[in-house]
Amino acid sequence: MDPLPSLSPSLSPPCPGPSPHHSCPSLSCPSHPWSLPSLSAVCLCLELTNTHFSWAPGARPPPCVPCRMPWLSLSWLGLGPLAASPWLLLLLVGASWLLARVLAWTYTFYDNCCRLRCFPQPPKRNWFWSHLGLVTPTEQGMRVVTQLVANYPKGFVTWLGPVIPLVTLCHPDMVRTVLSASAAIAPKDMVFYSFLKPWLGDGLLLSGGDKWSRHRRMLTPAFHFNILKSYVRIFNDSVNIMHAKWKCLASEGSAHLDMFEHISLMTLDSLQKCVFSFDSDCQEKPSEYISGVLELSALVRKRDEQIFLYMDSLYHLTSEGQRFRRVCRLVHDFTDSIIQERRRTLPDQGLDDLLKAKAKVKTLDFIDVLLLAKDEDGKELSDEDIRAEVDTFMFAGHDTTASGLSWVLYNLARHPEHQERCRQEVRELLRDREPKEIEWDDLAQLPFLTMCIKESLRLHPPAVGISRRCTQDIVLPDGRVIPKGVTCVISIFGTHHNPSVWPDAEVYDPFRFDPENTKERSPLAFIPFSAGPRNCIGQTFAMTEMKVVLALTLLRFRVLPAGEEPRRKPELILRAEGGLWLRVEPLSAGPQ
Repeated sequence: MDPLPSLSPSLSPPCPGPSPHHSCPSLSCPSHPWSLPSLSAVCLCLELTNTHFSWAPGARPPPCVPCRMPWLSLSWLGLGPLAASPWLLLLLVGASWLLARVLAWTYTFYDNCCRLRCFPQPPKRNWFWSHLGLVTPTEQGMRVVTQLVANYPKGFVTWLGPVIPLVTLCHPDMVRTVLSASAAIAPKDMVFYSFLKPWLGDGLLLSGGDKWSRHRRMLTPAFHFNILKSYVRIFNDSVNIMHAKWKCLASEGSAHLDMFEHISLMTLDSLQKCVFSFDSDCQEKPSEYISGVLELSALVRKRDEQIFLYMDSLYHLTSEGQRFRRVCRLVHDFTDSIIQERRRTLPDQGLDDLLKAKAKVKTLDFIDVLLLAKDEDGKELSDEDIRAEVDTFMFAGHDTTASGLSWVLYNLARHPEHQERCRQEVRELLRDREPKEIEWDDLAQLPFLTMCIKESLRLHPPAVGISRRCTQDIVLPDGRVIPKGVTCVISIFGTHHNPSVWPDAEVYDPFRFDPENTKERSPLAFIPFSAGPRNCIGQTFAMTEMKVVLALTLLRFRVLPAGEEPRRKPELILRAEGGLWLRVEPLSAGPQ
């Protein structure tokens, strides 16, 4: 029987390394009952200390796998030497990075929680869901918002689940700081807007940074008064078509109509003429392009209600996602064909000839302005840029104006005394004029009608709120801070219904906008088109169209309630569940 080897170290020459007669016990050598524990095993070759183990005379070294793997000392972690495998190092680096991220997130979350304690918050449903489901896109949800604003008139914080805070501001003094911040400090929160990206591209609604600033400067001339003047005739023509339909439908005395359905078609008809100089007769017969715009809007609204379809990869697998992409291509193809046709004729015609030709018909459409636009360096917009701005204008322009007009007709139907006063104002203006159409200079001669429109936009703003994601700390006037990374909601609806700003906020009272009554009120108390550097570029266009349509509608029809009260439904714009139904009665031409 071989004697056991002596493991006493001796100061001998350095170990020569592996050889047939010199082996080192391995961690994975099961044949050695004397092998050391895995985490405390040491190589018998300790070159760093210039020592090695020698065997007793006559002892035969046991066979063992040569020690070829380098070793790494992790004693600083409380571990013994371990094999320096690249995978082990990669795992260690990955775990360290993950731990650092978790610690950083935990610290940021804790810091934000401490800083947000100065904002009041309504009672939570429970610790996990927090305030999710508190405000739903229904009539009940709108009433909850009204109550929250009454309880917390400056603003409040809610939590979307246990870790996502949402700061809501609903007072002019509070919203000023966020609305006046640059697009770099408070850009739009893109969670919802990303749904529109395949359709609208990098238009003004979705773009940011330098691209947004450049496009904003280049598009501003398209909404100059001299351009808008020529659109008044188009508004008259489009509303005349709608009224002719109404008269046919009300041939037996009156007609029950869904205002959103009819007015949306009318605003799309106007926009198509203003943008493309193209008449599709969409109010009288189906139009593939107009149907596409309406369908895309409906698909986006439906997707917003299904949170599990927020991920693009899942949505594109559904039949609705595939339909959305097909209709996008149809709408893009229509816009591209018109842009390319105009682009081909522009060099041949020349700028001067184009302007002369447009001066004869007194209309310079939206695409003309974009094709002629140049930035400070003389660069033009690309075809893709023009398409994005055109699609954005068609989307944002038809829905918001249709919402504003539908709700003002509803409010005047509920208040016949205000409706009659508006009607008399229009009759007096057009008393000796034939045909009875609104002109640009008439718009300033309708003060009470304008007050009625503004009060309706206060009670029923087309956009109920806008969101901003703070890229740095934003200090509010009262010293409270919205931390970096937190999403802030500017509640337009809440600001307009704030009882500390608007006494009897739920009452429809056009005299709130009498010039004498607006002197002491903050301009940010009324923000249906937002405010600050990112306000709505088309607000004058929208107000002009609303004045023309409302004036001619009240001149020719009496608008009456159709039955039960509509239930508000905030979507892309403020709608009514099941449509906004009113009764219209044609007026005789005699008194006019």
